[in-house]
Amino acid sequence: MFDFGIHFLICNIFISIFIGIMTGIKHLLRKCLSARMQYRLWFLLLSFMAVPFLPANIFSILQKFPALHLSDFPKRLFLSVPDGQIFIGENSTIGIVNDFAVSISSKTSSPVHLLLFSLWAVGAVTMFVLAARSFLRLRTLEQSALPLQNQQVKRLYENCCKEMHCKKKIPIYSTAFLKSPVTVGLIHPRIYLPIHLISDFNAKDMRFMLLHELQHCRQKDTRIVFLMNLAGILYWFNPFVWYALKEMRCDRELSCDSAVLHLLDETDYQAYGNTLINFAEKISHIPFPYATGMSGSMKQITRRILNIAAFQKETKRGKAREFLIYILIAFLSLSYAPVLAAAGSPQNEYRLPNDMKNISTIDLSNHFNGYQGSFVLYDTNQNAWNIFNIENAKERIAPNSTYKIYDALLCLESGIITPEDSDMTWNGEDYPFDAWEANQTLSSAMKNSVNWYFQSIDSQLGFHSVKSFLQKIQYGNQQTGSDIDLYWTDLSLKISPIEQVNLLKKFHDNEFQFAPQNIDAVKNSILLSSGFKSSLYGKTGTGRIEGKDVNGWFIGFLETADNVYYFATNIQGETETTGSKATEITTSVLSELNIGK
Repeated sequence: MFDFGIHFLICNIFISIFIGIMTGIKHLLRKCLSARMQYRLWFLLLSFMAVPFLPANIFSILQKFPALHLSDFPKRLFLSVPDGQIFIGENSTIGIVNDFAVSISSKTSSPVHLLLFSLWAVGAVTMFVLAARSFLRLRTLEQSALPLQNQQVKRLYENCCKEMHCKKKIPIYSTAFLKSPVTVGLIHPRIYLPIHLISDFNAKDMRFMLLHELQHCRQKDTRIVFLMNLAGILYWFNPFVWYALKEMRCDRELSCDSAVLHLLDETDYQAYGNTLINFAEKISHIPFPYATGMSGSMKQITRRILNIAAFQKETKRGKAREFLIYILIAFLSLSYAPVLAAAGSPQNEYRLPNDMKNISTIDLSNHFNGYQGSFVLYDTNQNAWNIFNIENAKERIAPNSTYKIYDALLCLESGIITPEDSDMTWNGEDYPFDAWEANQTLSSAMKNSVNWYFQSIDSQLGFHSVKSFLQKIQYGNQQTGSDIDLYWTDLSLKISPIEQVNLLKKFHDNEFQFAPQNIDAVKNSILLSSGFKSSLYGKTGTGRIEGKDVNGWFIGFLETADNVYYFATNIQGETETTGSKATEITTSVLSELNIGK
């Protein structure tokens, strides 16, 4: 709810800017665009107002990856032995991994965010109730209306339908509860005529009004009106949106007027305008937000009269020109949409960079039995990626204790500890694990995933230093939240498995340009096994929420004599989803793929 609130608020700023740009474009191109095209420009705005409620990645360019399954890889039976040790290859073992984690509560929004969301929700519900009340009044009117009986008007209406080339029969009714004609019906449009206009029948005036209402049906304006009302409900607090909707209603009537004038002879233009003037008092504003009609405010009718006075039929060349202009504006607007989608969004999905190539998908579903998750492997020599479940591999989630690799590096770079002196004294507090209730070094703190060791580092550094470090190494979404003690596990900081592998490669090759001895110190602290043929480095992470283990990580790299393999495994579930389980899955997969043999 918090993420959506911020995203929605920032999107409103962008939408307001877009409304200003659109208004300026309409003014500059008013002589190049017909009333019909100016009306259709607002459709782009309606589309944009749906963007905040869509997934942020909906505008991402779909990338096609070759579906290469690694069926040709030599496979090797995964071996397990007692005492929690796991074999990879023949001569190296992973010792027992101490995957300690503390439970956190589900993250909730702050009182300010809850208040703002509540205000928006109350306003939206109020607007919905008002719209629903108008809809019920409209339904009551429809139930009291009768099919048109006046034969003169019926014949005129049939002629108008032929003149408009209507393919479907549109029902027409008469009612005593309206002052002006209206068209309603989201799916099946219907026209309602006031009885007083039928009683004061004037063939020419009636023809003009019927043609106008039929044009609303032809343009499917009742559906557009529904979307406009929905926008008014959701964006009730935005004055720029209200201004745009008012302009859109006026442009809708100008568009209908122009379409009707195209059907008329030039000698009838003045008569059509006189109809508007003569009925200006009678055809007051439509009382129903779900209806369209010939009525409007006096200011709107004045604009319509001026439009009629200046009307000229479009030439084929003019139509082609305005069509090209519209396509250009639509194309430019489409390029603006991804910016709007990403504005203020929580950025929970990693976008693959253009230079990330040689990606193959592999099927490892038999290893992830009962878990949602992903596996990412990067082969340095082949410059090749092998990924299981690429959508999950792009999803950003809490790194949990895997982040401690980089927190340790930050501590070393800041000089709080050194490779030779990394001791920290236990303050005597009680902790849920005996291994935490002792003095720690970098190696012991990493092995036992001692939270207080790394929390002490962060508290000495402060928010600004931590935030700057995250930005420097481009760690996931680079967010620390408001709690410096557990930002890596409380869903503030998030990173995807693919990003984990990318960062491990940068860490291993020291692309950060940190002190080499600090890189080596962190590497030594995450060394899990070393054998004749290979050395395995890694770190687990477990996310525990409300006492349940719901997120498990194992990330690291495997060094051989002539290659380095980087990997990240993430699993998600409702319970018993731990870093230890992710480690088992990883070692099983690496053995199956004959990695490090």
